[in-house]
Amino acid sequence: MLKNIPNILTIIRFLLIPIIIFYIFTGNFIMAFIFFTISGFTDVADGFIARRFNLVSNFGKLMDPLADKLTTISTLASLYLTHIIPIWILIIVLLKELIMISGASFLYGKDVVVYSRWYGKLATVLFFIAIIFSLLLKQFKVEGIWQNLDLGLFTLALISTIFSLVMYIKDLYQKGFIDKEDLKKEVTIDKKEKRKKQN
Repeated sequence: MLKNIPNILTIIRFLLIPIIIFYIFTGNFIMAFIFFTISGFTDVADGFIARRFNLVSNFGKLMDPLADKLTTISTLASLYLTHIIPIWILIIVLLKELIMISGASFLYGKDVVVYSRWYGKLATVLFFIAIIFSLLLKQFKVEGIWQNLDLGLFTLALISTIFSLVMYIKDLYQKGFIDKEDLKKEVTIDKKEKRKKQN
């Protein structure tokens, strides 16, 4: 039974996504806050149990980060559609995820594992905190100097996520995840193919 707990927690996070979205759209931000917080705690518990008891599975490797991304993107999209956050926050996050997916596709089939770094985890934590504050500020209709606190936190989260993306690409190139010689070969092959077509 214990070996299934991390996967069960991951599935719970998927099930919480429509609940969080529902409460945001109905204006019940305190309930959205509660369920989003529960989702965050299940994420922490999932990772801790999997590592502590060596229960890492192929399902968890794939679905755990997917649950994180879907929760974050769905919540941000809901906050934008309800006019709580500006669209540029959502666009930057979507572009970052698109680049990450492209990188993962490039590495598919290669014997490569790109481990998460502290800056990637920092970006995740900052987004979690920013969303929490955004929901609370909206729920309690905070005004004055504190009403834009969530935008400041989102800005820090975006700076952190852009930095982590740059470092991710740097790791791929400098630490041998991308074979520089293969890249040169591909360029040479492309040139030869173009010459053949011209002839």
